[in-house]
Amino acid sequence: MSQRTKTILGVIGLAAVLVGAVLAYNALSKRVQPGADPPRTQAQGGQGNQDNRQPAPDFNVTDEAGNAVRLSDLRGKPVVLNFWATWCPYCLDEMPEFDRAHGEFGGEVQFMMVDCVGGGETVEKAKQYVRAQGYGFPVYFDTQNEAAAAYGVSGIPATFFIDAQGNIASNKVGALHEASLRAGIEGILE
Repeated sequence: MSQRTKTILGVIGLAAVLVGAVLAYNALSKRVQPGADPPRTQAQGGQGNQDNRQPAPDFNVTDEAGNAVRLSDLRGKPVVLNFWATWCPYCLDEMPEFDRAHGEFGGEVQFMMVDCVGGGETVEKAKQYVRAQGYGFPVYFDTQNEAAAAYGVSGIPATFFIDAQGNIASNKVGALHEASLRAGIEGILE
C-alpha cells in the first residue's frame, strides 16, 4: 500500500469520525433545553444549600381520573417526584417506603408518583398494581413522556425532591431506602 493510499484512507477515516461526532452531538442536543443545566444527582453535589438549587422543570401528566395536572399547580408545597413503572423490580421494591412516607408526611409534602407509560407499561396495568397493593399515594401517568424528558430520566426509579418554591433540592437515580427517602424529605421541609 502506497503512502498516498494510506493518507487518503486516513483522511476518509477522520472525516467519518467527525461526521459521527456531529450526528451524535445534534441528536443529544435536542434532548437538552438551551441554557438549562440538567438536574444534579446527590453524587454530583445535587443536595446542598438553597442557593445552589435549580428551578424544577414544569410538565403535564394525568391523574387517575384522566385530568391534566401540571407540576407548577403544586407550587407552595414541597414535592417528592418519583418516576416508576410496574416492570421495574427496583421501583416496586421501594414503593412500600413511599407509601409509609406518604402516610407520615402526606399533610406537609405532595407526592407525585409518576408512572412511565410506554414500552409495555399501560395506565391500566399501573392502576391495577397500585390498587392490589393498597397504596395510598397519588399516582400520575406520563403518557406523552413529557415529565421524564423534562427531567432527563433515562433510568428508573428516579426521585426528585422539590422545595415549596419549586426548586430541585436533591435527586437520586436508583431505589431509595427509608433513610435516604427521609433525608430527601427533610431537605425540602426546611
